[in-house]
Amino acid sequence: MSPSSAERPLQRFSKDYLERCRDLAPQDIVRFLEDFRMLHGQARARSRLISMRVPEPLLAAFQARARLVCVPYQTQIKKLMRDWLEEQ
Repeated sequence: MSPSSAERPLQRFSKDYLERCRDLAPQDIVRFLEDFRMLHGQARARSRLISMRVPEPLLAAFQARARLVCVPYQTQIKKLMRDWLEEQ
């Protein structure tokens, strides 16, 4: 049974986020929707916390690029891991 609309969380978007979304190309929107479907269409697996050392300039650059495309950087790391495994 799905939760009623009163039980669903309300997602709020900042003005900055909405402004950046207005500039997205149609193919970027389609890519986001497909990624979202693939990510959430699968059964939820347990996650494990890991620790790894990454050079600070590399991490800072990665985080900055992830912000530009409105993707959390850890989500992008997991996507890269999945993509790499699917190539094999």
